[in-house]
Amino acid sequence: MCRHLAYLGPPVTLRSLLHDPPYGLLRQSWAPRDMRGGGTINADGFGVGWYPDGGDPVRYRRAQPMWSDTTLPELAAVTSAPAVLAAVRSATVGMPLHETAAAPFAEGRWLFSHNGVVRGWPDSLAPLAAELPVRDLLTLEVPTDSAVLWALVRHRLRAGETPGEAVAGTVARVAAAAPGSRLNLLLTDGSTVAASVAGHALSVRRGPGSVVLASEPYDDDTAWQPVPDGRLVLATAAGLDVRELTTA
Repeated sequence: MCRHLAYLGPPVTLRSLLHDPPYGLLRQSWAPRDMRGGGTINADGFGVGWYPDGGDPVRYRRAQPMWSDTTLPELAAVTSAPAVLAAVRSATVGMPLHETAAAPFAEGRWLFSHNGVVRGWPDSLAPLAAELPVRDLLTLEVPTDSAVLWALVRHRLRAGETPGEAVAGTVARVAAAAPGSRLNLLLTDGSTVAASVAGHALSVRRGPGSVVLASEPYDDDTAWQPVPDGRLVLATAAGLDVRELTTA
């Protein structure tokens, strides 16, 4: 499993999301509070993506634990953005440990993260992967379940589906092909976030003109609200829509 979060709102420093909260992603890398049997720490890499000045996203990814990176605290203190997606990784046994395996995955305006696991990997995903363009398979950053999930979501986005449709449709097909999978996805273009809650936890906190979606609350603020399993969350800085997780 992994831990991830997405933020939309007024510009904030990366430090205010990753380091300053008492249970932020830094702490979750070594002491997560809600892994639900999916490991004990998230020490197999991390990544942060942010949208500077309304432009395309910038990423900083490493294969090492977040707590051991001596550059990130300085970078996070001076970098601010109105939209952020970040994750710490707990790799499934047998999957590669490399920075390209750390979320967020990216293309153009899009950033993507997966918290969970695809059961029966790789055989369970082979039929779905076979429907992708050969070039997409040959250019995967890394051979992991999360990278293939990103390829499936990206293929739907290219076909003109909305973020919510792409996330919900991918979750539905993968859940059918690989029962028991945990498929909490985050997808953002810097102005909207689409998130699935399928087999793991997600909480949401609204603020004045802002929203945070996170695998687990990073502080004890009572404004955090857990999202029930089987839901699709569509969020902007100004509004929130939680609906049944279907392909509609």
